[in-house]
Amino acid sequence: MVIVTSNSVTPFRIAIPDSALEDLKDRLHRVRLAGRQTAPDNSQGVQRERLEELLEYWATGYDWRKLERQLNELGQSRTTIDGLGIHFTHVRSPHPDATPLLLLHGWPGPFLEFLGTVGPLTGHGFHLVIPSMPGYGFSDQPTSTGWGPDRIARAYGVLIQRLGYDSYLAQGGDWGGVIATRMGAQRPAGLRAIHLNFPEFLAAPPVGDDPTPEEKAAPQQGSRFLTVHSGYHVVQRTRPQTIGYALTDSPAGQATWIYEKFLDWTRPDALTPDEILDHISLYWYTGTGASSARLYWEYARQPLALTEPDLPVGVSVFPDELTRTPRIRAERANHDLRYFTDDIPACGHFAALEQPELFVEEIVKFARTVTP
Repeated sequence: MVIVTSNSVTPFRIAIPDSALEDLKDRLHRVRLAGRQTAPDNSQGVQRERLEELLEYWATGYDWRKLERQLNELGQSRTTIDGLGIHFTHVRSPHPDATPLLLLHGWPGPFLEFLGTVGPLTGHGFHLVIPSMPGYGFSDQPTSTGWGPDRIARAYGVLIQRLGYDSYLAQGGDWGGVIATRMGAQRPAGLRAIHLNFPEFLAAPPVGDDPTPEEKAAPQQGSRFLTVHSGYHVVQRTRPQTIGYALTDSPAGQATWIYEKFLDWTRPDALTPDEILDHISLYWYTGTGASSARLYWEYARQPLALTEPDLPVGVSVFPDELTRTPRIRAERANHDLRYFTDDIPACGHFAALEQPELFVEEIVKFARTVTP
């Protein structure tokens, strides 16, 4: 791995050693799984039969080198910002008047979740910058506390300037939505507008005197998340280091931790085994189970307050999202809501990964509202 010690941007080539691939296969052949679940469904977590099938394919059929070649052909880079090495993908559009677009990922979908959108978005006239968050993928792992959303947002503002862009848009969902929102409040030089498909204000919603039916439904969806899907969230925001040891030592543990989210948060069979294992393998080979989880710990130590972007905002609500954003909340949370839709035919939390065509369509529609 290239360590950058200046403001330079250095080409980066992904090359996981053969020994790491062999080590993974050896661990998978010696895996020790828990006994079969006692419930007839997935209410206790990932069912053993499904996990066994995924692990068997990971050990005997999955080809990491295929993804590695694809990423290297696309082009990877690193640079140092605020003392930390940041990895990113930078793809320029053939259109001379293209709009720079910063695409911000979350957890457990790393920068890979945008791969299916690269061709369509550059074809529509966007230069793409897709960074890996600190502690994720091929970015450095912070060695001290303090790398929360605000600091990451400031780093991304520096990254865009370093690439020579003086005007750009930012888009994010999950943690990417949090960071894009923080950028909207910080107003780094050149940022014109942000688009969100999972807004930060869902964590601290603006309060109205007379809640609409949609507002009343949102807490019910949030309650289901807390009672059914939030186990990972509680662990990662309170004890990321403890769970991180298991995720770093056991490929079955790392796989299950992420596989559960793809099973729960996408439609059945929306993703192929290769797409799922691409994401899991990235976490495994980079050893980022603990460092990625620590972002939850960092966020939990900040005051829970509404972040109000001071620029144009767009919000796209996909129908199977964990909590659907009511329009009235989007209007209250943003001074300049330029675009809002909850009329999208399909998809949920991993929009760019599950339905790249619909995701791209939303970006294009939003950009038309803020591009001169």
